[in-house]
Amino acid sequence: MNPLKKIYCRTFQTGLKIALPFLPYRKPKIVGSVKALPEVIQKKKCSKVLIITDAGIRKLGLTRRLEKALAGADIPYSIYDGTVANPTTDNVAEAIELYQKEGCDCIIGFGGGSSMDCAKAVGARIAKPKQSLAKMKGILKVHKKLPLLMAVPTTAGTGSETTLAAVITDAQTRYKYAINDFPLIPRYAVLDPKVTLSLPPFITATTGMDALTHAVEAYIGNSTTHGTRQDALLAVKLIFENIDTAYNDGGNGEARRNMLHASFYAGCAFTKSYVGYVHAIAHSLGGEYNVPHGLANAVILPMLLEAYGEKIHKKLSRLASAAGIADEDTPCGEAADRFIQAVKDMKKRFGIGDHIPEIRETDIPKLAHYADKEANPLYPVPVLMGALELERFYYMLMPELDKDDGNEDSRERSR
Repeated sequence: MNPLKKIYCRTFQTGLKIALPFLPYRKPKIVGSVKALPEVIQKKKCSKVLIITDAGIRKLGLTRRLEKALAGADIPYSIYDGTVANPTTDNVAEAIELYQKEGCDCIIGFGGGSSMDCAKAVGARIAKPKQSLAKMKGILKVHKKLPLLMAVPTTAGTGSETTLAAVITDAQTRYKYAINDFPLIPRYAVLDPKVTLSLPPFITATTGMDALTHAVEAYIGNSTTHGTRQDALLAVKLIFENIDTAYNDGGNGEARRNMLHASFYAGCAFTKSYVGYVHAIAHSLGGEYNVPHGLANAVILPMLLEAYGEKIHKKLSRLASAAGIADEDTPCGEAADRFIQAVKDMKKRFGIGDHIPEIRETDIPKLAHYADKEANPLYPVPVLMGALELERFYYMLMPELDKDDGNEDSRERSR
């Protein structure tokens, strides 16, 4: 990255950090069960609910307890279950049409980050019907109060139930972008372990490592506060203590609840302190190839931690202590290496590889441009990188066979 751009990025980030104490952040109110939502809805004087979820969640029957609770309280509801893995502008338009047709006045995002992001975007468009989602891209462009928004995470990973961000993919261009504003923070977060019990082991692993990525990137960045550092450390501690149990024994309610709380605290940490290049790269892969976000984060995380080098050793040593794999007397470099190795070992235990097979070499400049545009100047990363510097990570993510083929192609072109 050229020196002028570096100065611009750091000046922008410093300004945001100074402003942090004065911004209207809030944590959602925690509800322990979906059965408590009818009381919330009645208290807020809402009359009809739109539940936004996906077909897989509905097919598994995870919404039934909520539907039964709403029916028992005589609260009518409609369900939109068309959300895809990386929610699109088409998903949002379809859900808005159903919301208006059925006369709904509040929203429940039920599922993973995709369903909650879709719910937030629907709320934003209802609040600002004359403005497109593309024009809300970036920071603080929503402004207006959303309809009552409640979030029921079925995965312990995305942290979307706590955040001011909604990540949407343009259905035509496949460009993935984030909308960030305080009204998008859900009013209520339902941390109900019963809706996560049937989550398959691999999804448990990738979403759990998504939460780990949130906590780590928030902690190693340059815009932390005392509160976000404490939230990130607690999230890391809970994840290292519970993710293997949740993976191996999906019916363990205590481990599931602890992972939900880990995701919540990690979400609170990165909502204020932001994430970094792991997320920027993962978002570009999700937008272009529909790579699941948690999987992409898990694959990329140790790669970026190594690339940041000594700059983050001290912070990684504290994370290693929180994870229980080092103590205060362990030299920083050694503790940092232990933490990175622990993340690699975690990936191996869960069958998560080191490559993204979908990547095409010809797409890499475009993908790196998207990552650069998302991350700079917003993300207060420990080491700044431009698009050209980010390209190398996409090459590292390519399967070895594809790299060999690419080299062969390059040699043919040079003859």
